[in-house]
Amino acid sequence: MAQPARSPERRREAPPVDPTAVAKAYRLERAKRFARVQRERERRLAHLRFWFVLVLLLSALAILSLTVWNEFERLFGF
Repeated sequence: MAQPARSPERRREAPPVDPTAVAKAYRLERAKRFARVQRERERRLAHLRFWFVLVLLLSALAILSLTVWNEFERLFGF
């Protein structure tokens, strides 16, 4: 019975080391952290802008409603 051919043992060599890899990885992680913090800050500001505009619009609606109500009372004498 035939036996499988043996493949010659090859030595595994360490992959070549990039001397700037650590600095690149550090800069990449720092950029990711900065982007994450920036997104959180922008999200918080967007929430504040939303509530500010909502309160502003509701206030304008209340003032407009009261003005219209007063004009109806003045014109039709309720």
